[in-house]
Amino acid sequence: MGRDLSALFDPVSVAVVGASDDPAKYGHAIAAQAIRANGRRPVHLVNRRGGTVLGRTAAPSLTAIGEDIDLAVVSVPAAGFDDAIDEALGCGARAIVAITAGFAETGEAGRMRQQAVAERVRAAGAVMIGPNCLGLADNTTDLFLASDTFTPGGVALLSQSGNLALELQLRFRPHDLGFSRFVSLGNQADVTLVDLLADCSRHEGTRAIAVYAEDFADGRAFAEAAAGAGKPVVLLTAGRGDASARSAQSHTGALTTSADVVTAACRDAGVQLVATPRELTVVLAALDGGRRAAGRRVAVLTDGGGHGVVAADAAEAAGLTVPELRPPTRQRLREALWEQSAVANPVDLAGMGEQDPGSYARTVSALLAAEEVDAVLMTGYFGGYAAADGGPGGGGGALADGEQAAARLIAAHHRATAKPLVVQSMYPRSPTCRTLTAAGIPVFEATEDAARALAATATPATPGAGGVTPLPRSAAPLRETGYLRTRRALEAAGLPFPAAREVHGEAELAAVTREFTGPYALKTLHSLHKSDAGGVALGLAGPDELLAAFREMHTRLGAPSYSVEAMADLSDGIELIVGVNRDPRFGPVAMVGLGGVLAEALHDVAFTLAPVSADRAGRLLRGLRTAALLDGVRGRPPVDVTAATAAVETITAFAAAHPEIAEIEVNPLLVRPHGVLALDSRAVLA
Repeated sequence: MGRDLSALFDPVSVAVVGASDDPAKYGHAIAAQAIRANGRRPVHLVNRRGGTVLGRTAAPSLTAIGEDIDLAVVSVPAAGFDDAIDEALGCGARAIVAITAGFAETGEAGRMRQQAVAERVRAAGAVMIGPNCLGLADNTTDLFLASDTFTPGGVALLSQSGNLALELQLRFRPHDLGFSRFVSLGNQADVTLVDLLADCSRHEGTRAIAVYAEDFADGRAFAEAAAGAGKPVVLLTAGRGDASARSAQSHTGALTTSADVVTAACRDAGVQLVATPRELTVVLAALDGGRRAAGRRVAVLTDGGGHGVVAADAAEAAGLTVPELRPPTRQRLREALWEQSAVANPVDLAGMGEQDPGSYARTVSALLAAEEVDAVLMTGYFGGYAAADGGPGGGGGALADGEQAAARLIAAHHRATAKPLVVQSMYPRSPTCRTLTAAGIPVFEATEDAARALAATATPATPGAGGVTPLPRSAAPLRETGYLRTRRALEAAGLPFPAAREVHGEAELAAVTREFTGPYALKTLHSLHKSDAGGVALGLAGPDELLAAFREMHTRLGAPSYSVEAMADLSDGIELIVGVNRDPRFGPVAMVGLGGVLAEALHDVAFTLAPVSADRAGRLLRGLRTAALLDGVRGRPPVDVTAATAAVETITAFAAAHPEIAEIEVNPLLVRPHGVLALDSRAVLA
């Protein structure tokens, strides 16, 4: 069930330590908000000088209040913070909101002091938000312990930015969105983002959870909590640029960026990942009503050709499809519209809306009823007839009345189906558009916002989604990860390799040729990137070619040992790369894609949290740009995808069970019409 945070969100009593009459101090803003609760619970103001604050008697200390305190807000200078925390715990506080800054964000000494405070809080059986936070608010319990007022609603915002909350407050208003809770995360010394996410998942007053996080102390735990939330989780995060580790020693490490990891984790957990506050608002507006599309097929309804084409392009850019409507649907539309209307998709009223505003409602009804349609996007002028600054309706008259009537009918048709309907209007704040918004139909000014909103309601288009698989129990750690040791460990896990023998000189080389026949592959050992070093020779037909290649390579590289391997037939196979990179926040992250020596150049790869089931591996492979190669092209036979997905499962499970491995990859993994062979592998210890 997670930690009990009831004292944070619905305390029996509250004390604001550091309350002040000075508007420049944060204790003033917090105190002013706290006393808005109007008798919901006792609110005590504490100022070391006593007297009055905001016209109320202030106690000089928590102890002077003379009764236990359930929640204490601490907004005092850093020098007095520890004493204030200890006094709060001594007065029975079960929860602390620590506004005071000057801890982990200042360096190691501050981090150590912060850790010591958090340990005392936990030892007392209490919980603490912060330090270095901006407070919290819960509109469902009349708890106002932040500097600003938040419009009530169903969104819980967990944020590392206070200003972002203020911007969202403004962006929410046109969509009738509001906040159930706001929590400023601060340094997360005790209560973490994961704790709060789990609690908001259980909170009846919260319909969706919005998160702004600049860092994830435990990204994997966040993904697991979000996957089990049972409510929409929308994440806005910073620092997702191309920041791959410069120390990466494998293709997998070099190809895996912070953005890839966060995107994969969000997809696996079912989290909507957004890039801006505007996009966050768009997605929340789309998900607020709880509607989900069964697929990604969108019907576009417009009253002007240009708007329809732009909307269709925007829908496809958002990962949706705009299929041609089936003959029965087109026939119903022809019966409802006039001759010049287009009924294929986009559906264009072609001016009929101005003659008969009810045609909007009839068309919406027909499209929502169509079996080949999962969602509808209405775009263009609707709303303008009733808008004061609009066109023919001019805010009144028959057209405006007709448009209002159509809006009410559209709302009724919307209530009668579970399919999403989203509207883009040139006049989103017109009376008719407000009628739609009030009915739970999202209305947007920008076409791309409407398309993104519909994409948020659709089933995942990106392959690989399917939850977060728990990490397996750690296996006995590997002490060395040379080529042959890594290969043997993977073989023991069930991954097939060609026959191979380690050789140190020509005598051992001759013995290998008597053990198995050519063609051969010769590889230098003790070099992580053998191809780059010129340490790989392939297709050596027999003993003589093998000996010549060995002499040349040994003269050039002087390696202490080499691997002689049975050369696999590459003529009818596809080379894949399968790797796992251990991210410090999200743990093992798997990568699959087109492999071989061109893996980094082609960059046709997909990511997911490891370990990866065979089923999820299949979805990832089918999502590659080059997925058609799996089924055979230009006379080549299809390859054994089942064997490939089993190999991905084996490799990623092995990596997940070995936390001492920072990077591991098999490249290439040769997938043939029947079975797979791992032709090369490498691993790097953390």
